[in-house]
Amino acid sequence: MAKPVSAGTLLYRRTPSGLAVLLVHPSGAYNRRSPWSIPKGLPDDNEPLEDAARRETMEETGIRAGALVALGSVEYRKSRKTVHAFAGEDPGAQEPTCASWEVDRAEFLDLARARELLHPDQQAFLERLVTLVGA
Repeated sequence: MAKPVSAGTLLYRRTPSGLAVLLVHPSGAYNRRSPWSIPKGLPDDNEPLEDAARRETMEETGIRAGALVALGSVEYRKSRKTVHAFAGEDPGAQEPTCASWEVDRAEFLDLARARELLHPDQQAFLERLVTLVGA
């Protein structure tokens, strides 16, 4: 059985206080205390990972990603799922919406708050982003 794979984006904005990143929170009462995530999902058959990341971001947040750079991947400790991430600057003053039943929150959060809320296995993406673009 193949390991699960997903792809998503870590979109960012530069603000007067530093970087803010787009994160989502999964919907459902059972997820009330669940960590936040980058917008991500499973690629369709033969869909390139970057295309899947763009599609999932649009489907979950209503934001269309611009230019993206690969941030590599992480493997979840428990499930062994591999998550591939792509970083990009928010291409405009787009406000995220909960565009899918899968999420109940979609927000740009400053880095300090993102570090508190983001899934522990995805924390490496924040550090890779800071290395890539500075903070």
